[in-house]
Amino acid sequence: MTAPMTMNRLIHAAVRRDLGRLTSALDEVAEGDRSRAGELQRAFANLRQELTHHHEGEDTHIWPVLPTFGVGPDLISAMESEHEAMAAALGETDAAMSTFARSASAADAAAARASVVHTHDVVERHLVHEETELEPYLIRHEKSPEWKAAEKKLSRQPPGVAGRFFAWLTDGMTDDHRAFLKKTVPTPVVTVLAKVFGRRYNREVAPVWTTRPR
Repeated sequence: MTAPMTMNRLIHAAVRRDLGRLTSALDEVAEGDRSRAGELQRAFANLRQELTHHHEGEDTHIWPVLPTFGVGPDLISAMESEHEAMAAALGETDAAMSTFARSASAADAAAARASVVHTHDVVERHLVHEETELEPYLIRHEKSPEWKAAEKKLSRQPPGVAGRFFAWLTDGMTDDHRAFLKKTVPTPVVTVLAKVFGRRYNREVAPVWTTRPR
């Protein structure tokens, strides 16, 4: 049985997409190409920012209401520990990507790729765990006042933050995910936020994924 689509899964898909294409790009980058190395470091920095923001939102607004949904302390503790592990892995990859951006050497590209793969593994374990064990609780209580209140808090973002988020989320989004997003958030809202307030992402990050190796 196919699991129902959620905004959480849309975000997870965007995270997986970026980690996958960053791994591929590091395979293809030419030694000494500092411009390309800098582009990839910038794209990773954006991914780290979005994933960190997502998890901080869960830490602040989702985890506190989980006991009211019947989620046990062991699962909540596991979610918290996995967030800490991801933060550590992202920090290590940030250091590797920064080193690569400075040198653009083949050795540092390989080290950065290995770090991205490791982070991908750490992140994937959490995403799967959250989707399989935690989401069923959230879906069962999605009409509850507690969940609606948490969602409202999560959606209160400055236009610049929301714009960057939607520009990133929709960059390379599949048709079925786009159709779900259309049902969840009015298309004009997404369009205005992504195009107007997501200009910096569209200018500085989105082209990274369409640039061919030089």
